[in-house]
Amino acid sequence: MNQLQFIKDYKNDEKMRKSFNALAHKIFSIDFEEWYQNGFWDHYYIPFSYADGHHVIANVSVNILNLMIDGKIKKAVQIGTVMTDPDYRTQGLSAALIHKVIEEYEKKSDFIYLFANQSVLDFYPKFGFKAVDEYEFSMHYYPNEILNVKLRKLDVMNIDDLNFIHQFVSERNPASQKFSTDSLGIFMFYCLHVFPNDIYYLENENVIVLFKKEHDHIHIFDIVSRNEIDIQKVLPKIADHTIRKIVFHYTPDYSNIEMDSKKYSGSEVLFVISRGNCFPLHFKHPITSQA
Repeated sequence: MNQLQFIKDYKNDEKMRKSFNALAHKIFSIDFEEWYQNGFWDHYYIPFSYADGHHVIANVSVNILNLMIDGKIKKAVQIGTVMTDPDYRTQGLSAALIHKVIEEYEKKSDFIYLFANQSVLDFYPKFGFKAVDEYEFSMHYYPNEILNVKLRKLDVMNIDDLNFIHQFVSERNPASQKFSTDSLGIFMFYCLHVFPNDIYYLENENVIVLFKKEHDHIHIFDIVSRNEIDIQKVLPKIADHTIRKIVFHYTPDYSNIEMDSKKYSGSEVLFVISRGNCFPLHFKHPITSQA
């Protein structure tokens, strides 16, 4: 480990950034270059890495963001892109990087948190992280009227549409006073690489909706608005007569809507270091800001 160099926040170093991308592709089959070239890799996403020469061989990334919790803004750091080249594993590199992140941010943040897959659930408690339950919110839906609405599908390969999404999201109203985030950069990554075919603009309501139909369900991944959202006006525009259930992949905060909820059991578990602060008891972290 003595020959390895610790580096961080090197996004503008083309050689090191390309090595970082190569490792991300090798481990996760993802690449951050398009995200960078479009200007979405901002100063809120900071890789903490070890390099062997000009090769990034281990990384823990920091995402700096604010959380809206019960109407109050909290400072947070979300950890993501935890990866080590297979040839350098069992040397404690990820653990060393996580310690560096905690040391730098524990006094600057109300929360440090991450999402861990099922294979490493015993790893993060060693650093003081505790598992926190999330909930999935849904509602039964029976359309009172069927509206013949032509949705404007936004194309992330069209630079005008992409810039429109970026500007619109940068001016968004908090999606929920109960629990929401303000991570523009992560949202744009999801637009480019996760939901590129599921982004729609409703002109009359002036909202962007990320959603997908699945059998008689609609999965809403996010609704972006500059104003308070009237969900009763949005749903008839995206749901046809076959839809019977709406699933929200964030914490909905809509009046006059009866919600069902159940404990969320996804492939990843939320771990939090709270330092005396409390996450809400009944919430879903927005999928569009999950690193």
